[in-house]
Amino acid sequence: MYKPVIGLEIHTQLKTDSKMFCSCINDPENRNPNEYVCPVCLGHPGTLPVINRKAVLKVLEAGKALNCELRDVSRFDRKSYFYPDLPKGYQISQDRRPLCYSGYLEVEGKRIRINRIHLEEDTGRLVHDNESGHSLVDFNRSGVPLMELVTEADIRSGGEAQKFAEELRLILKHLDISDANMNQGQMRVEVNISLSHMEGRKGTRVEIKNLNSFRAVGRSIEYETERQKKILERGERVLQETRGWDENKGITFSQREKESVDDYRYFPEPDLPPLYLSEPPFNKENLMLSAELPQEKRRRFREEYKIIDKNDLEIFINNKELANYFENIVSESLNCLKEKENKEDVEEKEKEKIINIVKSYLLTDLMGLLEEKMIEKTLITPKNFAEFAFLIYKKEISSKIAKNVLKEMNIKGDSPSHIIEEKGWSQVGGVEEIDLLVKEVLEENKEAVNDYKEGKETAIQFLVGKVMAKTKGRAAPEEVNKSLKKHLQN
Repeated sequence: MYKPVIGLEIHTQLKTDSKMFCSCINDPENRNPNEYVCPVCLGHPGTLPVINRKAVLKVLEAGKALNCELRDVSRFDRKSYFYPDLPKGYQISQDRRPLCYSGYLEVEGKRIRINRIHLEEDTGRLVHDNESGHSLVDFNRSGVPLMELVTEADIRSGGEAQKFAEELRLILKHLDISDANMNQGQMRVEVNISLSHMEGRKGTRVEIKNLNSFRAVGRSIEYETERQKKILERGERVLQETRGWDENKGITFSQREKESVDDYRYFPEPDLPPLYLSEPPFNKENLMLSAELPQEKRRRFREEYKIIDKNDLEIFINNKELANYFENIVSESLNCLKEKENKEDVEEKEKEKIINIVKSYLLTDLMGLLEEKMIEKTLITPKNFAEFAFLIYKKEISSKIAKNVLKEMNIKGDSPSHIIEEKGWSQVGGVEEIDLLVKEVLEENKEAVNDYKEGKETAIQFLVGKVMAKTKGRAAPEEVNKSLKKHLQN
């Protein structure tokens, strides 16, 4: 009977050295209140703003990545409203001539349109002291470059909204436009939601403010959809208002009546000139993306590295440093294979096998050893990892020894061959040596031999384990298995 009509407004702090209109340091990690402030970002009378060129270029790059039209001429406006963390009594923003407009982002096959992307300055930050009942203002954030993206009302569920925000964050991180850490307030999502009747009657729009996690975006929409549905089914009217989100209770709550655009009294910022984006220093026609976009990387990893598993693929897409490390290892591994086996080219089957070895030990074993799963913490160079993968590929070390070698490599940063020699972990690989050990085990475990002869296939795994124990894991399980079957059949 009713369908949700949802649009998003997403604010993102840009990754620049200085603030939007002054030379104060832009440092989101700083926890010393009011350290990076000056007369401009404190709104002192008589101060004049100066546009941060790098911030403008980052918004233009975001617009290009999101299939937007880039304006020839843009300008800044004053948005007037009162709040304790807004020292000037107005915010420098953009109204009628935003930098970017009319774009889209595809999320799981659906195109969600983008109305506009504009640039503004962030406000300060209020810190509420519950014991004293006072609210304190930290102006370190005041004046930080803030990109605002507004979608069209194309979203129909909390899941879609969450996916859109997640994909946008990936794009901004890949292009180094923003770190977009939601738990630090570098990316904040606001939801506009109404319920329209299936017959075409439009609903009343409600805004949910400052959602700081993807989970909160999805949950708040699902809750608000049900809340509005119950109101309409009772024959009552939904109020146009701004609501907050209580993460612990899982509910939205009323904050204030929603302002209209007229309440902000927009007018052109008199202290800033228009931006001519087709001319220096911007030259929008020559703007190039600084990195590969996530969707392009997904396609390339599927085609080039045959990574089909969705979970594995998303691990690489969500961790740019890990993806770069993986690609460097694969390149070194293929070079190692050519060099060691004196080949000009590597066959596709060989390539797939070595890539699977690298992927498996990287995502499962090495990431399990790293603190906070940060690949930057490892001491293993791509070249040493490539040698490690080659030893496994040639079955020169068993899987048990491989795990121990990788652990030592991560601690010492040493090559696998040096660690194997130092620890005495070289493979027990001679057929005669393995045959002798197999005979010993068969003599010592006659009950298991009888079980095997009676058709209990699991008995052979027990015997393999006994042989591997004698070699301290230094034999290839495949060779042990082969030898055991040969002797048992005889």
